[in-house]
Amino acid sequence: MSGQTPAEEPIHIESEDQFAELTSEGIVLVDYHADWCGPCKMLEPTIEEVAAEVENLTVLKVDVDEFQGLAGEAGVRGIPALQFFADGEEAERLVGVQEKEDILRVVESLR
Repeated sequence: MSGQTPAEEPIHIESEDQFAELTSEGIVLVDYHADWCGPCKMLEPTIEEVAAEVENLTVLKVDVDEFQGLAGEAGVRGIPALQFFADGEEAERLVGVQEKEDILRVVESLR
C-alpha cells in the first residue's frame, strides 16, 4: 500500500486538536492509559510492537490524567482502553490487557 508508512513508535497526544486531526482519516489505534496503571504498563510493549510492525496504522497514546476531557468524550471508564477508528469513525473498542494477535485481528478487520 502507498501513503503512510509504519510509525516507529506511538504518538503521544499533546492537544485535543492534534487528537482530532490524527483520528480523522485512515486506521487509528488509540491507547488510553495512565502512568500509575499497572495493566497499562503491561500492555505498553505490545502497543509499541504493533506501532512498529503494522503499515498504514497510526497509533496514539492518550494519558487519561492529562486529557480527562478526551477520555470522558470517548466514554472511557476503565484503562487500558483501546479505541479503533476507521476514517474518523469509531469502529471497535477493547478494554483491559490484550494479546497482540487480538489487536492485529481488529486492525485487519478495518482494512
